[in-house]
Amino acid sequence: MNFALIGAAGYIAPRHMQAIKDTGHDLVAAYDINDSVGIIDSISTNCSFFTQFEYFLEDAWRLKRQGDRAIDYWVVCSPNHFHSAHITAGLYLGCDVICEKPLVSTPEQLDELRCIEEETGRRVYSIMQLRHHPAIHELRDKVLAEQIEGQYDVELTYITVRGPWYLASWKGDPRKSFGVMSEIGIHFFDMLHVIFGELKAQVLHYHGEHKAAGYLEYEKARVRWFLSIDAEDLPERVRGQHSTYRSVTCDGEEFEFSSGFTDLHTVSYREILAGRGFGIETVRHCLETVYGLGQAIPEPPREDEAHPQLGNLSSSRTIVTHLGR
Repeated sequence: MNFALIGAAGYIAPRHMQAIKDTGHDLVAAYDINDSVGIIDSISTNCSFFTQFEYFLEDAWRLKRQGDRAIDYWVVCSPNHFHSAHITAGLYLGCDVICEKPLVSTPEQLDELRCIEEETGRRVYSIMQLRHHPAIHELRDKVLAEQIEGQYDVELTYITVRGPWYLASWKGDPRKSFGVMSEIGIHFFDMLHVIFGELKAQVLHYHGEHKAAGYLEYEKARVRWFLSIDAEDLPERVRGQHSTYRSVTCDGEEFEFSSGFTDLHTVSYREILAGRGFGIETVRHCLETVYGLGQAIPEPPREDEAHPQLGNLSSSRTIVTHLGR
């Protein structure tokens, strides 16, 4: 099958390109406003490339008329605030769409995409590669096997260090990235839902440019969470060795998964191509979680709801939002 990719010069694009190659398919067209895309040659030397979206779209329509060169999958790796427009273009072109997280910024935009899916008969799939991580499967299986009556006491910590470039780029602009909770946290909110069930309440303790913290209550868990891109938040034992730290403790038992991420995009592509991809309704809950937290006003936390890292912050405030159907 033929693939076209938007955002070819970005950080995540090479993983998508490699997944296309690893699954035995062809990258036939790519677009980015930047031209530092030499990586494409390691995937395909017969891939058209454009730095203007209009020419890229024109080429896609031309390929559609050529039958065997028509684009089957439209891959969106562009900055978050462009996702809705780029997904829409792919659907109306007659392609199924694979998009990096988050699909869009609001539940209303998600509803609009669902309508366009129905109009076009095509599908949108989100890359939620954390669902394929072995450590997550281990924790999910533990919860399913134990079937406890009450709730687990869970602590989630995710620190992925970013340098000064981050705030200077679109990722540091909340109008474009939708903030640190959306940019680095949405996978983990999705993971918590998959393991512990429906979200009952959400709490925001702190939200800044570099980090955020709060509390989430699920059917089967009470979760204290902390997200950060600040190197000062790394545990002492990993400083100087790793720039990323991912940890989940469940009733004191740690499930540490800082490794094992290298081929998860390829796994994701295989699942999508086999008809088992994660569509709009599958990822709705984590987008609604991030959106709700983004609208919240922080206030001080209750003692048993505060993540340990919260004490290191100069100020913190908390709000509780109860969710009903």
